[in-house]
Amino acid sequence: MAPKSTNFLTIGQLARAAEVSVETIRYYQRTGLMRTPAKPLGEIRRYHHDDLSRLRFIRRAKELGFSLKDIHALLQLDEKSCDDVRELAEHKLIDVHKRISDLESVAKSLSTMIRQCESSDQPACPIIDSLTPPGT
Repeated sequence: MAPKSTNFLTIGQLARAAEVSVETIRYYQRTGLMRTPAKPLGEIRRYHHDDLSRLRFIRRAKELGFSLKDIHALLQLDEKSCDDVRELAEHKLIDVHKRISDLESVAKSLSTMIRQCESSDQPACPIIDSLTPPGT
């Protein structure tokens, strides 16, 4: 039997190094974002440091708001496809600005409700009233 190389990681070591769960790695394998290494008879699967780099890439892309579908597309592109990557990033930026606008609207509505609650001398809560659909 060949000696184990220290250049390989178990799935648990890979998960800890990338700060994700083992189940996350397995999910990424099922969806094609990560490769599933061969499992030699009677042994455990071993992951390369390239797998760790890929997993960290996926995690960072998710932190930036890219969907798994977007990340799959990014992983299919190479450095020569910078225009395609830029286009994906531009669409993501438009989405982020929309979400920021939506959140600012929510914050404004909540602030208004809180002010109404603070200045209300009615027994019913104005916040609950504003959340209750008319006629109920």
